[in-house]
Amino acid sequence: MSTLPACPQCGMEHTYPDQELYICPDCAHEWPIQAENSDDEAPVVRDSNGTPLQDGDDVLLIKDLKVKGSSTNLKKGTKVRGIRIIEGDHDIACRINGTPYELKSEFLKKA
Repeated sequence: MSTLPACPQCGMEHTYPDQELYICPDCAHEWPIQAENSDDEAPVVRDSNGTPLQDGDDVLLIKDLKVKGSSTNLKKGTKVRGIRIIEGDHDIACRINGTPYELKSEFLKKA
């Protein structure tokens, strides 16, 4: 079964993507791919196991992490309480022992 959407104009399911557009070969209707992703929805951030994370969740580090510009390391198994979801490459903002950090969700698992 195809994951491509049916044509909004004629309803046929023979659509195909072409650069930034979906195209229906039956009625020649074209519409942008980005229209499916509404800006109202916040991006879903998932931990290393695929579990969705939300603001205020508690997580555990799944590996030792070196802190850039510092000689300190964050140890595997460290519990982080009350995370915040942010935009960017590092999608989690948190505090560990009073120090603010930005972490990647791929190195975390929900506690």
